[in-house]
Amino acid sequence: MMSEALASLTLGRRPEGRTLVTASWVVGHKDGSHRLLQNGELVFENGEILFVGHRFSGEVARRIDFGNALISPGLIDLDALSDLDTTILGIDNHPGWAKGRVWPRSYVDAGPYEMYSQDELAFQKRFAFGQLLLNGITTAAPIASLFYRQWGEMAAEFDAAADAAGELGLRVYLSPAYRSGGLVLERPGQIVPVFDEERGFKGLNDAIAYIERQTGRHGDLVRGMLAPDRVETSTLALLQRTDAAARDLGVKFRLHMAQGAMEVDTVRMLHGSTAPVWLAKAGLLSDRLIAPHATNATQEDLALYAENGVSIVHCPLVSSRGGSTLNSFSACRKRGINIAMGTDTAPADMLMNLLVGLITCRINDRAPDQVRSADLYDAATVGGARALGRSDLGHLSPGARADIAVFDLNDTVMAPSIDPITTLVTGGSGKVTRAVFVDGRVSMLDRKLAGIDMQEARVQAQVQFERLMAKYPERSWGNPPASEIFSPSYPIEVDAHG
Repeated sequence: MMSEALASLTLGRRPEGRTLVTASWVVGHKDGSHRLLQNGELVFENGEILFVGHRFSGEVARRIDFGNALISPGLIDLDALSDLDTTILGIDNHPGWAKGRVWPRSYVDAGPYEMYSQDELAFQKRFAFGQLLLNGITTAAPIASLFYRQWGEMAAEFDAAADAAGELGLRVYLSPAYRSGGLVLERPGQIVPVFDEERGFKGLNDAIAYIERQTGRHGDLVRGMLAPDRVETSTLALLQRTDAAARDLGVKFRLHMAQGAMEVDTVRMLHGSTAPVWLAKAGLLSDRLIAPHATNATQEDLALYAENGVSIVHCPLVSSRGGSTLNSFSACRKRGINIAMGTDTAPADMLMNLLVGLITCRINDRAPDQVRSADLYDAATVGGARALGRSDLGHLSPGARADIAVFDLNDTVMAPSIDPITTLVTGGSGKVTRAVFVDGRVSMLDRKLAGIDMQEARVQAQVQFERLMAKYPERSWGNPPASEIFSPSYPIEVDAHG
């Protein structure tokens, strides 16, 4: 039963006065690392943490006891799904070039078009942001597919995204993605890059204008990050201008690279090396760069990341589902590479990603003692904050922002419990998230959000997604019917008389 103090909280609002929260476990922070406080207390006011420890002696407006739970820093997701995930369509439907994952020449010649309306694009970002909060994620750098777009993302949809983040209470790093090229399927198995550099420059300029206009809105929940789409669809001039703009704006830029065989082969064909080597020669590797996923990075690539302060965003669920892994999490840490975490797929469950990351690292290491649950948890908290250059995020200590996730430890599937972090990583899921505060605001409480009914939204999301699936024949080689592109797991029988 909800306590009177907990019931007094209002979704979407900061509670007035000092709020003390306590639980069986609180993740504190001391001497640069997390600490577990048994029956600890945390006090915050006006978006800032004032106290973390035991026996707070000051006055408070309310005391909230979450019982057998873990009070944690909010999780940081630097490759956060912000659309209706199309990668799940490829889980059991291969090869990708035959299943609408690359534009065929016939579709390009007919003229690519936007497959969602502006209202649909705005809705799916709001829905995705709700999913992130339900999973204990308080800071997100959104990512979406450009496969169903005419070319890049548009400022108008990101204006709507900024407003959605403000209304739901999610800390975001935003700007529309842009590119100077795309991949085209000329014939089965033959994929070639095509470029329109001026279009890429226009996208960059739009992103710069967006960041200048939106940064600091909604009580500083909205900040900017430049997002060229992928390294194989970017020209050197575009990346040079992106890096210069990131430096001038004081923001980071995220670039997907070293993440797949098609990318590696394309970059070698275009530039004669791997992407990290190519960028290093151009002086474009620095601590401004955030680079998902590194699953195809060579040892030379990883050495360059370490030397230049590049942060990796590890997305183990989507990577391993596609047959690749970071090789390995522990080896990258030993090199001194900062590792942040991302979800990048549905479900947007960071805890599930931490478990998959733990398992895949141990498989790659062929040993269980090179990585611990706490290492993955660090990546989802302080690792993400370090990648963003934010010393006030990713930990719970006085002066930090009050970005807090409360995870229930009473769930019957997590019994028996041991160390709370190990229990959460190995047995938890985002479904045990009980409450989320972002900048001190109540953004999620008992699976409810301010500004969106997620059950109703799920129905709308499914309708939109099915309309998108119905358009896949236009963008698949040979235009096969959707039933052939997306075959069911088993034959479907229907009631002929129903």
